[in-house]
Amino acid sequence: MGKTLAEKILSHHAGHDVKSGEFAMVKVDFTYAHDGTAPLTVQQMEAMGIKKLNHPSQCAVFLDHAAPSPRLEHSNDHQSLRNFCRRTGAVLFDIGEGVSHNIVSEKFARPGDLILGADSHTCTLGALAAFSTGMGSTDIAAAMAFGHTWMRVPEPFEVYLKGALSPGVYSKDFILHFIGTIGADGATYKALEFIGPALEKLSVAARATISNMAIECGAKAGLFPSDTLTRLFLREHGREHDYRELAPDSDARYERKFQFDLSRLEPMVACPHFVDQVKPISQVERVNVAQVLIGTCTNGRLEDLHIAARFLKGRRVGPETRLIVTLSSKKVFLEAMADGTLRTFLEAGGVLTGPGCGPCVGVHQGILADGEVCVGTQNRNFEGRMGNPKGFIYLTSPATAAATAIAGRLTDPREFL
Repeated sequence: MGKTLAEKILSHHAGHDVKSGEFAMVKVDFTYAHDGTAPLTVQQMEAMGIKKLNHPSQCAVFLDHAAPSPRLEHSNDHQSLRNFCRRTGAVLFDIGEGVSHNIVSEKFARPGDLILGADSHTCTLGALAAFSTGMGSTDIAAAMAFGHTWMRVPEPFEVYLKGALSPGVYSKDFILHFIGTIGADGATYKALEFIGPALEKLSVAARATISNMAIECGAKAGLFPSDTLTRLFLREHGREHDYRELAPDSDARYERKFQFDLSRLEPMVACPHFVDQVKPISQVERVNVAQVLIGTCTNGRLEDLHIAARFLKGRRVGPETRLIVTLSSKKVFLEAMADGTLRTFLEAGGVLTGPGCGPCVGVHQGILADGEVCVGTQNRNFEGRMGNPKGFIYLTSPATAAATAIAGRLTDPREFL
């Protein structure tokens, strides 16, 4: 019997064949945490009396959630984490380097890797055919210390994609549509495996947006096979030697199968306060919008910024709307600065934050006022997500967010094409 992509990767790391539903002890290739979760990871290691990491160069700490620190509590956590990295040899990515998931994709993730992160959106790395998943801080402490973890091999869902996205429609629209179709708990502890002819037109950046939000329907991982576009991405980041071809077997068995024609999609919107409260934009009231957020780990890559900038070029943000742009990494920031993209945002009336999570988690750099509406490209719109339980968040693609910033109300980007 053939193997799914998840079964192949986990079998390799277990050292023997494993199947969906089985428990296995598996070797971990890379482990990381950030300033929101790493403090507990360090505390747990200290409580276990662990002073050394199994492979320090394969363990990383990112200061990205509150960067730069907006409060003394965060500053003290940052200081503690810097000391931890000096003491253990773990790799430190300090403030301004960017969001953990995006940096790991640029510098570390390889097809076939098993990657653990103390953040639910670690599944982003599935775009590179890596089995990547989020775990709690205690599990991450153990993985850093011993280089192994245990897990149940998730049951697989096949998601077959055909057709091509229409102008004004992007991979974010697809994953919102998928989550709206299956529900917020429709794939709990499943491995989503994306296949089909549409993949040849989905860049790694577009795939990363889809993988990033696999957790929003409960999935353990969101996996793409590796292909020519994977190799190209690794080459662009000086890591073509990390490429390996990896795909599910043609006779692999899946618990459920889905098929979507991307050409039939229109721009989608996840309405407050649930990620699966998804509607086509044609069915959403054109609410007035106080703030637009473009970027974060979901849509803060150069390709995403280019999409938004095409709509904003030569236009201005609405007079009663704020535009905040949060880039995913320093590399993206430098590239967007070099090609004039950042100038486009600034000339349109936008505000740039440093590379990092920015307003997404509601710590700083864009907390909503009571009753304010934000349209953003982030991955969650839960009540209170952006720092105020009296705010309202709509999730969209970068194109819809840019069109909304111009119009000052939720707007179909195809009106500007």
